[in-house]
Amino acid sequence: MSSSNSPIPRPVDWLIFLLVPVFFSTNIIFGRGIIGDVAPYTTAFLRWAGSTLVMLPFIYADRQAAFTFTRRHFWLWLLLGALGMGICGGVVYWSLTYTTAANGTLIYTTSPLFIIMFQWLFARRAIGALELAGMAVAFSGVIAIVVRGDPSALLAMQFNIGDFGILIAAIAFAVYSILLKNPALQALRPMALFGIIALAGAIVLLPPSAIEFFNGGAVPDTAIDWWKIAGMVAFASLAAFFCFQHVVRVFGPATAGVTLYLMPPFSIIMAVIFLDEAFEPYHAAGIVLVLGGVILASRGGTRRNTG
Repeated sequence: MSSSNSPIPRPVDWLIFLLVPVFFSTNIIFGRGIIGDVAPYTTAFLRWAGSTLVMLPFIYADRQAAFTFTRRHFWLWLLLGALGMGICGGVVYWSLTYTTAANGTLIYTTSPLFIIMFQWLFARRAIGALELAGMAVAFSGVIAIVVRGDPSALLAMQFNIGDFGILIAAIAFAVYSILLKNPALQALRPMALFGIIALAGAIVLLPPSAIEFFNGGAVPDTAIDWWKIAGMVAFASLAAFFCFQHVVRVFGPATAGVTLYLMPPFSIIMAVIFLDEAFEPYHAAGIVLVLGGVILASRGGTRRNTG
């Protein structure tokens, strides 16, 4: 189904499109190592509680619309927080204590496939050949990066409960992306909308983080722990989700979901720059495939959105 209400993308919209995976990828940089030092749900709760505090002035400025939305659409509000922040935050961090980053990357980047499938099933959205081809090429690039250029390594990968948790998160993010197009959300200003969703996420994450705390879960106890959480709040939360909301409004959920394919290449580049990791030939091959696939898929998705 085409989205005639979506505005025609401007150059600044494409810039924001590219910034989404950049900001989401900072979660890996700031979160590297914190999972072992701070309990997973506690990490997620502090991330979204901090984001809510920063957004309070924007919520207050649009308080009438925010109050009306939460009163009339209470369960949608909580569902958005549970999907986007609870499952895609706490469950992901918990899952990464059981599985590898490679497995997690490969599984989480299936989210755009679920977006397309759900829109096809429930919104009768047609899927173009160009869009499908682009997604296949991009996903092959992700696989090339994950298996380090050795296709046989894919057969040797072992999956466990953590991988299942990441799969649940990928599905949750797909549903979250689709729900962001709900007309009821358009009544709020973008910053206030993000703020109240962050608040819902913090509320959902409070019980499991409290259980962690009372069962001896680790809490931030060093300056570097707090700096990492602050980085998650500023970049992986505020900047990433605000930009993603904008991309969903302009391009639609399916094309916005394609930005997830760009996360592995950007993560690699950032790891090389900030963590002194080596850049390998398979990284280059994967990045070329991902970028080519994203261009194909986004062209197909944008034509469908604006046609």
